[in-house]
Amino acid sequence: MPSVVGLLEQHELAARRRVDGLREEADRIQAELAAAEREWQEWVIARRRVGTVLAPDDGTTADTEVIPDPDAQSALRDAAKPKSQVPVWRQGLARSVLSVDYQRIITALADRARLGQGPLTCQEMAAAFGMDVVPARVEALRSKAKRLVARGWLAEPAPGRFTLAAGVAGPGGGS
Repeated sequence: MPSVVGLLEQHELAARRRVDGLREEADRIQAELAAAEREWQEWVIARRRVGTVLAPDDGTTADTEVIPDPDAQSALRDAAKPKSQVPVWRQGLARSVLSVDYQRIITALADRARLGQGPLTCQEMAAAFGMDVVPARVEALRSKAKRLVARGWLAEPAPGRFTLAAGVAGPGGGS
C-alpha cells in the first residue's frame, strides 16, 4: 500500500505538470494574440491610407487624415508582447535571443559546467541569484527552467536538477 507522502507527491507532480502545461499554452496564446493585433493594426493603417488616396482632393484631407500615435501603438504592442519568448535551441543560436531572466539561468549553468560542477536545483539558483528562497520564487525559476528544457536549451538529468543541454555552450553563444 502506498504511503500518504507518496500519494501527495504524485498529486503534487501532476498539479505541477498541469501548471507547466498551462503556462506554455498561455505563452503560445499571448504570442498568437500579439501577432493578430499587429496584423489588425496593419489593416487599419492600410484602410486609412487607401481612404486618404481615394478621398477627393479638396484641401481637407490633411484635416481628416488620422495620424497614428506612435506611443499608443508602442503601448499596444508592449501590452500584448509575451514576457517569455523562448525559441527552440538550434546550432548557432545566440543566448542573446532570450530574455534577461533566461540568460541568467543559462549563464549560471554555463559557469557550473565550465568549473566542472554538477547540475543546479531551482533552490540553489534562487540563492545564487540573491533571491529569497521562498516557494513562489523557486517555482518561478522552475517554470523557466522547464521551459528551457522543453525548448532544448537545458537538460534535466534528474528530477529538479538542471544543466546545459548537449551542444549549448559557454558565454555569449548557443553553439
